[in-house]
This record gives sequence, C-alpha cells and structure tokens, in this order.
Amino acid sequence: MTLAMTTTVIAVAFILSAISGFGIIPALRRMKFGQSIREEGPKAHQKKAGTPTMGGLIFLTSIVFSTLILSYIFGVMTTQTIVLLLVLIGFGIIGFIDDFIIVVLKRNLGLTSLQKLIGQIVVAILVFFLLKMGPFETTVALPFLDVKLDLGIFYVAFLIFWLVGFSNAVNITDGLDGLVAGTSTVAFGGLGVFALQYGQDDVALFCFAVAGAMLGFLLFNMKPAKVFMGDTGSLALGGAIAMISVLIKQELLLLIIGIVYVVETLSVIIQVISFKLTGKRVFKMSPIHHHFELSGWSEWKVVLVFWSVAFVAVLVPVLMEVM
Repeated sequence: MTLAMTTTVIAVAFILSAISGFGIIPALRRMKFGQSIREEGPKAHQKKAGTPTMGGLIFLTSIVFSTLILSYIFGVMTTQTIVLLLVLIGFGIIGFIDDFIIVVLKRNLGLTSLQKLIGQIVVAILVFFLLKMGPFETTVALPFLDVKLDLGIFYVAFLIFWLVGFSNAVNITDGLDGLVAGTSTVAFGGLGVFALQYGQDDVALFCFAVAGAMLGFLLFNMKPAKVFMGDTGSLALGGAIAMISVLIKQELLLLIIGIVYVVETLSVIIQVISFKLTGKRVFKMSPIHHHFELSGWSEWKVVLVFWSVAFVAVLVPVLMEVM
C-alpha cells in the first residue's frame, strides 16, 4: 500500500464513522438505549446515566464498509480480510446481544460469563479452521528475537485464549470517555505499520480502517461522551486486535502494543485474588483507571496519561521494526 492509499483508507473510514454517528446516536436516544451506571463505581460517573450506549455500531459500520469497498478497489481482498471481518462481526454480535439484554430487556447481568465464553470460543474455532484451509503457521514468535515456538495442534487452544483474553481485556478497559477509542486508534495504527513491513497489505488496510473509524468515533466519545461503545464495540475491537497479531505472526508483541489492556486486566485479577486470599484490596477500585480517579486524578487526566502510555508502547516497537 502506498501512502496515498493508506491516507485514503483512514479518511474514508473516518468520514463513514462520523456520518454514522450523526445518524445512529439520535436513533439510540429515541429508542432510549441509555447506559446504566453501576452504583459501586466512582460517584462522579452517576451523571453519565442515560448516555446512549451500543455506539460500537457507529465504527463497526464504518470498518466493515470501508474494508470491503477499499479492499476490492485496491485489489487486496483476501481470506485474511474475511477472517478479520468475521472476528470483528462475530464478537460484535456477542457484545450487541449482551448490550441488548441489559439496555432493552432491562436485565442487569446481560449474557452470563459462560454464554459469552461459548460464543467467543465458537468464533475462535471457526476462524482456526478457516486459517487451516490455507498455509498457516502454528508458531508463536518471541518479540524482537529470531525465535519461534511451534505449538502444533495446541495452537487452537492458544488462539481461543488469545481472542477471548484480549476481547475481554479491551472490554474491561472501556470505562472512561474516550479511553478505548484513543488507545485503539494508536494500537491498530501501529499494527498497520507492522503489516505493511511484512507485505500484508490486506491486514494493513483493515488496521488503518479501524484507526480511521475510531478517530471518527472519538468525535462523539470524547469527554463528555455523547455515546458509549458498549460491549458491542469493545468486544469486537479486542477480538480484532488479537486476530491481527495472529495474522502477522507477532502474537506476543501485542502484550507490548496493548500494554494498557494488559495492565487493566491484571489490576482486576490482582484485586480479586488479593481480596479472596487476604480480605484486602490492592487498589482503591479496579480496573486501575478507577484507582487513579479515586486518587484524585480527573477523568481527562487519566485518559491522557493512558493514551500517552499506549502511544509510547506502540512507537518504540514500530521504530525498532522500521529502523
């Protein structure tokens, strides 16, 4: 892909996302698809109650259309393109059903953890068999080292763990206005650069389509957010970013590029284990972005700091790769 093609992808996805937002947000308001805020969360978040959710539909629409149209125009439509869209849409549907149950049917718990897990596993297994129809390596590379571990038949278990893990990690991170939208813009953009370096224009186009769509979504999701992405968006983004790392065969690199998602998830795990074993909490509240809020940081400061961490976590590996 040339620079002009990359710019076109980002611009088209951005415009489609912006246009979708102006149409979808009023519709969500009319249907009263408002977010309910958990009482145990930071008190300052209670004023966000009623803000439209399921806003993931805005950027998912943009990503799907821009990817399909531009992949065809630029001649880079491949099986990998279909796989990425399958993961994006599949995990997005799971999130949509969860949001629908909570927001529309007024059942606070939505899908159970087991129901979500089953859905995610089904998508992951389907993807594995699609990949195995072509030449696909079952190796996992160690970042920045010429070392690969061949997992063989166990790669399917790794794939399930990876897709489910990062899908839920991004979902956990989605708790502040613009937090996931900003970090995912940077992360997908960085992965797009890696895909270009490896000659995978099909994957790169998808990455830049996501980055452009998320920039468009930020128009509505920046504090004070006019819409939340909901599980519809966060589960889809998490599954997609994990799938990209698999396709470019840099799975473990995602632990660096997605460091914000990793730390957020670890903070929840540490909090739960600590409380169960000792009855004490390590953080004032988890995920860790709430800890900083309760420590006196403004929501905007937390988001800016996390964006900065995400940017550095992407910039360093990208510079090491291209130099």
